[in-house]
Amino acid sequence: MLTLESRIAERVTRADYDQWRTAVHAVNGCAKPIRLAGASQIQDALTGKVLHHHGGDIFVPCGNRRATVCQNCSDRYAADAFHLIRAGMSGGSKGIPEDVADKTRAFVTLTAPSFGPVHGRRTTASGKRIPCGCGEHHHEADTRLGSPLDPESYDYTGAVLWQANTGALWQRFTTRLRRTLARMVGLTVRAFRFRARLSYAKVAEYQRRGLVHYHAVFRLDGPDGPADPAPAWATPDLLRDAVHVAAGAVEYVIARPDGSPLRLVWGEQVDVRDIRPASAAEFEDGGEISEQALAGYIAKYATKGTGKSEAADRPIRSERDIALLKVSAHHRRMIETCWDLGDLERYDKLNLHRWAHMLGFRGHFLTKSQLYSTTFRVIRGDRRDYRRAETLDRLGLDPAGVTVVNNWWFEGSGYLTDAETELAAGIAERIRADRKARYSKENRS
Repeated sequence: MLTLESRIAERVTRADYDQWRTAVHAVNGCAKPIRLAGASQIQDALTGKVLHHHGGDIFVPCGNRRATVCQNCSDRYAADAFHLIRAGMSGGSKGIPEDVADKTRAFVTLTAPSFGPVHGRRTTASGKRIPCGCGEHHHEADTRLGSPLDPESYDYTGAVLWQANTGALWQRFTTRLRRTLARMVGLTVRAFRFRARLSYAKVAEYQRRGLVHYHAVFRLDGPDGPADPAPAWATPDLLRDAVHVAAGAVEYVIARPDGSPLRLVWGEQVDVRDIRPASAAEFEDGGEISEQALAGYIAKYATKGTGKSEAADRPIRSERDIALLKVSAHHRRMIETCWDLGDLERYDKLNLHRWAHMLGFRGHFLTKSQLYSTTFRVIRGDRRDYRRAETLDRLGLDPAGVTVVNNWWFEGSGYLTDAETELAAGIAERIRADRKARYSKENRS
């Protein structure tokens, strides 16, 4: 039996290695690419004559947003999310006008309520460290952080049901926020819709206790969206006050397994910050910061958790799988609670077996209102169009005069051998290192 090193050496010396390596580079070293076989032809749009033919086997990126599954695809997802959020704050790209930067905008963080005391790193208002409820000072890498001080009294059922219903709670919050804004300026909800529009983008991020909190960017537009001037009364103070009122008032009531009511609300920590260069110190220490830099900083902060999951990477197919998961005792208990609740007819619509690996969270990690900014579909379509134009330019062909015909079929996923997997991981690491070095150089210049 050859060692892994020997198998890697054998793969590198094969005649098709350069071709395979080029295919891996084409998907940025994706950890588990989709393997396709077939062909792509570029034909003359009028005569049908084949001008270029490419056939054989190709790789397509897996597109998984989880860093633990595929770091490079996760990086791409985070980058797309970054551009989507940034465009809605600073404008000037993705079809959003630059003057959105002059409108009232706020960065809002909504957290989960408490379901029992957990281990944490606490500080006073002056920044002095104080002991955790267990009496210890926890190091930042302490694996107990976020886990209950007393697992037996922790409300796991409430935590899972809250997590599974955050989508409904968010929808009620945004509805209440619009109503609150209308009431504060003396308008009916119907009249408010003819005067202003509330646009937003939100990103979910897991906390260590296994519950998500939301980072959201809100913007007040005119009724027709980002290109429409907002009314004069759409001030930062109005938006900030309305968010606090709506977050504190909204609730969603469901039944526990025993039939008793469970009030689902946001946590007490509701953070609202104005988005404007004058308040840049709230986001980044020291000095003034440009509008573009501020927008970039907030977008980066808002999307930092898009590749993270506190639980399993893939859906759980059987209750027996739970015991084999490499997760903390606390997160295992949440998964077990999801599975148990999923057995109850009362929660059939929540489909908790399907979402047990997500600790009950059933939503998308990034959602937005219709007119906040562009979409993932548009961003990815632009990327495809750019590569297509690049290919046609390299071949000296006019895009208006050709037709691209694709015929591909699924062959499998992942690399064929452990040697290929190791080689691809090395290529991916070099690609990521080169990208970081390039970004670092751009930021210094």
